[in-house]
Amino acid sequence: MAFDGVTVCAAAFELRHFLTDGYISKISEPETGELLVTVKTREYGVKRLLISVSASMPFICLTDKSLTAPIQAPAFTMLLRKHLQGGRILSVTQPSLERIIILKIEHRDELGDMKQKKLIIELMGKYSNIIFADDEDKIIDSIKRVPPSMSSVRTVLPGEKYFIPATQDKADPLSDREFDYFRNHVLGRPMSVIKALYGTYTGFSPVIASELCHRSGLDGNESAASLAETDLKRLYDNFMQLTDGLKEGDFRPVIVYEDGNPREFAAVRLTMYEDLEERSFDSISEVIERFYSERNAYNHIRQKSADLRRIVSNAIERTAKKYDLQLLQIKDTDKMDKYKVYAELINTYGYEVPDGSDHFDTVNFYDGKEIRVPLDPQISVHENANKYFARFEKLKRTRKAAMEQAEESRAQLAHLKSIEASFETAESEEDLKLIADELKATGYIKKSVSSSKGRKAGKKSAPMHYISSDGYDIYVGRNNIQNDELTFKTGHGNDWWFHSKTYPGSHVLMIVGKDDPMSVPDSSFNEAGRIAAYYSTGRDQGKVDIDYVTVKHVKKPAGAVPGYVIYHTNYSMTAQPDITGIKKAPDDDRQ
Repeated sequence: MAFDGVTVCAAAFELRHFLTDGYISKISEPETGELLVTVKTREYGVKRLLISVSASMPFICLTDKSLTAPIQAPAFTMLLRKHLQGGRILSVTQPSLERIIILKIEHRDELGDMKQKKLIIELMGKYSNIIFADDEDKIIDSIKRVPPSMSSVRTVLPGEKYFIPATQDKADPLSDREFDYFRNHVLGRPMSVIKALYGTYTGFSPVIASELCHRSGLDGNESAASLAETDLKRLYDNFMQLTDGLKEGDFRPVIVYEDGNPREFAAVRLTMYEDLEERSFDSISEVIERFYSERNAYNHIRQKSADLRRIVSNAIERTAKKYDLQLLQIKDTDKMDKYKVYAELINTYGYEVPDGSDHFDTVNFYDGKEIRVPLDPQISVHENANKYFARFEKLKRTRKAAMEQAEESRAQLAHLKSIEASFETAESEEDLKLIADELKATGYIKKSVSSSKGRKAGKKSAPMHYISSDGYDIYVGRNNIQNDELTFKTGHGNDWWFHSKTYPGSHVLMIVGKDDPMSVPDSSFNEAGRIAAYYSTGRDQGKVDIDYVTVKHVKKPAGAVPGYVIYHTNYSMTAQPDITGIKKAPDDDRQ
């Protein structure tokens, strides 16, 4: 993920198109380090420009959102309102391919004279800033002041001259494009091709460099010095094609998703992620806004679920250790049959053995083979038989108890792993609440009488909803409580139920209604199977075995934990854990 010079180029192109000649009507600071600038344009109506210089996720985009601002505006916002409110945006520029956008704004001062100012937005990671300067680049103020104590390279303070931070002698990819320059600076670097590319040119990130290598059929991790002339020429041709597109405004904004979560975005196609889901957009602003919104939501849920994940992970570890010990205990009882045989052989042939013997040899009447029976010489032969019978009975009781305990532990482990799988489909705090409720109900979290008091009821979490290519509704439970509701309340007799045969995962329900369940086309069965495979812990496997059965054949044993069901009459299929191309219902789309 990189808000690089290429993305900034696309953003500047879009802002130039929509905001040039627009008038600034409102400026606010919804959050610390954010500016929301409302611009009135003749052709496009009201546009809102959202700028964030957050150290973790700086960005700039147009937005339809109207964000709430604090009652008391910060000093920097008040300064901008004084000078820029009512001003006209003359131009939107990006110097070279730097991560900088400059808005030149014309306004009237207190005397009514026309003046020009600059709003300089630097989108440089933790060094991001919004700087307000006059037309001669003298800094009036900035949203983040940078005194000498913070930086010995460049200070940002009122009255100082503004200059673009040093780019380590990097070249401008939009102007320094001759083949000889490309060859000398890329080929001559003792590093990987990827590093050579983004180390040579301003605005190139590792993502863009990797994409250029992929388009050229090269391994970007190989040494740049080892490139053959034909490889270099192919890389240069793709470099020229990319930069020509940037100059002409030919952008293809995309977001790449991995396992349903946003992994990367860019202003150009990312062919190197051909195995992942890629969604195209008409606007780079939509890409930026959606990506950061989804990334924030994803990170928020990950942070919120951290404690629950830890509880489940610790419980799985404890239960797995207990289960392993119980299996060892069962294995240790395997010798009980040997003790029974010893006792029976002593009772059958022991009358010939004198007391005080430490063993006797005989034939095992179970298999006809010779066997040596150990004896304790301190006790009589008859007492040895009783001793072996006692050991047998004790081990028999131990085995029975251990097998019952192991079965209980196995069920607990399967249940915990199904809860663990629920985290991957959780998309809201309500989803996490249902998981927490399940952990409380099963005793993994202590119930708190006061925990539910005063808590506002949030929007009820709903199952995920897909529509098959044949028009059948397919629902996916996000957690075990939802799985039960989906299977036994939403589903009816002839509806089809799908679940991974081997791996914990979601219950998947395909609504058939009054149709004959056997009339459902194979394509819908295949899609439902793929969904069941994808929403299981076998997602990383190439193929997953899926059981499917009509709902009337799915039963829940009395007292069973949430999500646990049994069935005996079922069909099976092998499905790919891939939901690419399966339509998601509009109400459940990523928003």
